[in-house]
Amino acid sequence: MKICVYGAGAIGCHVAARLVAGGAEVSVIARGAQLAAIQADGLRIETPDGMLTAHPRASDDPRDLGPQDAVLVTVKAPALTAVAEAIAPLLGPDTPVIFIMNGIPWWYCHGLAGDLADRQLAEIDPDGTVWRNIGPERAVGGVVYSSCTVIAPGTVRVLSKESRIILGEPTGEDSSRTQAVAAVLRAGGFTCQVTDQIRDAIWTKLSWNIATGPICALSRSSMTVALADPTIAAAARCLMAEAVAIAHGLGCMITPDIDAVVATVARSPHKPSILQDLELGRPMEIDALYTIPLALAEMASVPAPTLALLTALLRLHAQAAGIYRQP
Repeated sequence: MKICVYGAGAIGCHVAARLVAGGAEVSVIARGAQLAAIQADGLRIETPDGMLTAHPRASDDPRDLGPQDAVLVTVKAPALTAVAEAIAPLLGPDTPVIFIMNGIPWWYCHGLAGDLADRQLAEIDPDGTVWRNIGPERAVGGVVYSSCTVIAPGTVRVLSKESRIILGEPTGEDSSRTQAVAAVLRAGGFTCQVTDQIRDAIWTKLSWNIATGPICALSRSSMTVALADPTIAAAARCLMAEAVAIAHGLGCMITPDIDAVVATVARSPHKPSILQDLELGRPMEIDALYTIPLALAEMASVPAPTLALLTALLRLHAQAAGIYRQP
């Protein structure tokens, strides 16, 4: 199976290496130091079980790689428009594009009924470029649980003892294209589930992101440091409860154990990706992770005052750093 991973951050590199281990013919779209390192020495993934190495083909130009059986997009939400403008050479007539990303995805409303039916989300696809150039019919949702950090060009450290990916079609169907990619990921060592309720999986992960991301970014602290303060831990539980309430208001009946989740993440020294972006001066995923959930909360008449306050503060923090422009 010919698979391209579009985006060579921590998650993208980890996924690419696992796909190679699973027997796929893998290529990676990368740039800068990451591209140079992958071309020269391949990928090195430090996992709790040992070192995983892989040598995928790497380029910064999709035209070098040609049509794929599947494309996995692992960039951050602010980069989606650029991906959509460049992705065409990778797409055959039936190539699915799997978006393994945090937050509310651009395709979220595809296949829904009622007021949200095929609504386009301008906060992350402002000109409809992604919807138009890729199309929701190609989209497959992906949710990943894997605490990863790029520690040097081409080298990623994985803290998670078990890395897990959940895939699902927006329409809920059990498709052969999704099962085929899941099989390769499993063969490469990922725990991979295919679900007919991908939006539930998105909101479950998003509730974790909402509980920890704003707090860690504003305090510039890892989860262990931030959540050691009982007042901050209480705020994290409040944020997660608001996220669950928004999900319920949208018909996603997720049931995380909030106390258990906060206790679990409080033991992790990992810095959430949004804090990593802030520290490195990279564009932040504020809109996909927080702005759009707040907009959906308003549509569903669900109050989320704690999330609204911390999102406003985080926007100001990021604007002052010059890495966020409010849509």
